[in-house]
Amino acid sequence: MTAAVFFGCTFIAFGPAIALFLFTIARDPLRVIFLIAGAFFWLVSLLLASLVWFISVQISNKESAAQQKGLLIFGVVLSVLLQETFRFAYYKLLKKANEGLLTLSQEETMPISIRQLAYVSGLGFGFMSGAFSVVNILADSVGPGTVGIHGDSQHYFLSSAFMTLAIILLHMFWGVVFFDACEKQRWWAVAAVVISHLLVSCLTFQNPEYVASLVPTYVILFVMGIWAFYSAGGSLRNLKLCLTCKDKDFLLANHRPR
Repeated sequence: MTAAVFFGCTFIAFGPAIALFLFTIARDPLRVIFLIAGAFFWLVSLLLASLVWFISVQISNKESAAQQKGLLIFGVVLSVLLQETFRFAYYKLLKKANEGLLTLSQEETMPISIRQLAYVSGLGFGFMSGAFSVVNILADSVGPGTVGIHGDSQHYFLSSAFMTLAIILLHMFWGVVFFDACEKQRWWAVAAVVISHLLVSCLTFQNPEYVASLVPTYVILFVMGIWAFYSAGGSLRNLKLCLTCKDKDFLLANHRPR
């Protein structure tokens, strides 16, 4: 049973993201490089947030439960702000890199469009965020032990997997909206991404009331997905053409840089 839980939760958490990677990124070496670079930027933001939080814990009163809870909230907020700061830094770096690639390229168009960069970097952020969120939980799922034997929720692993899935997809959507907002200098949209990221992260404090955290998170996921779709140039017409396989150029794998 533990093997079934492990593989089931792994496929729930990472299945859609892996499918997106295989079908839209893996065949293009340039996209793979940008995805790995995005994952690295997320790791650096986590390292800085962890360092600040560790120092704060060491100099705080460890006997005070209220103070430790406050530090936990501070750590979450700081981590989100650093992630979004590094997302902006990565955007600026990619703009410079794309200009350099355009100079070296013999073609008149950029080798990879800013929309593709937004999608790829967002998925890179999501992969690493998801891995760090659930890897220890998946390790525990192989046993020994029985979840809920002391009266706790038996849906711990399943809820964690669905939350990880939501976070991975949200990072992808946040990346698309964030990059588009920076391109068009819509700073209110950048603020909306940061606020929604903070909201989703703070919703995890509702656990183990998983319904109270998962339902609002998936509502935000749905809204951000629609926003990202339109930010990437989508419309109801080309969505219909894509679903009926009448517009192959709508697929990201065949998307032409602009």
